[in-house]
Amino acid sequence: MKSNDFEEGGDIPSGFTCDEEDISPHLVWEEVPEGTKSLALIMDDPDAPMGTWVHWLLGDIPPDTREMLQNSRPAGSRQVTNDFGREDYGGPCPPSGTHRYYFKLYALNVEKILATEKRGFYREVEEHKIGEAVIMGRYTRK
Repeated sequence: MKSNDFEEGGDIPSGFTCDEEDISPHLVWEEVPEGTKSLALIMDDPDAPMGTWVHWLLGDIPPDTREMLQNSRPAGSRQVTNDFGREDYGGPCPPSGTHRYYFKLYALNVEKILATEKRGFYREVEEHKIGEAVIMGRYTRK
C-alpha cells in the first residue's frame, strides 16, 4: 500500500491531522488475494498513552477498489465508531511526542463486516482476513 501524501515511515502532513483540516489521506494498492469478497481498513496509533487508539474503522469496501482519494471513502463502504466517538476519520492528534499511525488494509473472505463496534470489528477482520497491506506514517504536533 502507498500514499501520494506521505511515504512509508515518513511524516504525515498536518493537513491530515487535528491541527488542520483533519481529512483522510490518499491511499492506493494494487493486487488483492484471490477469493477477496471485501476489504476493510483500520487506522490506529499504538503509541497512545492509554493503549492503541483507533482513528478509523472502514468496512465493506468493494473488493475491486484500488484507491481512496483524500477526504473520501468508497461507495458502499461503512464506518464504525472510532475512539473519538465518531464514525468519520479522525486524524493524528498525539498529546505529546511522535506517534506512529498504521493504515492497515485487509482482504476478507466475507462481503460484509457485521460488527457495529470496534472490538467486534477487529475480531471479524482477524477471523476473515486472507491478506493484508500496511503503510505507517509518523506525526508530531508542533
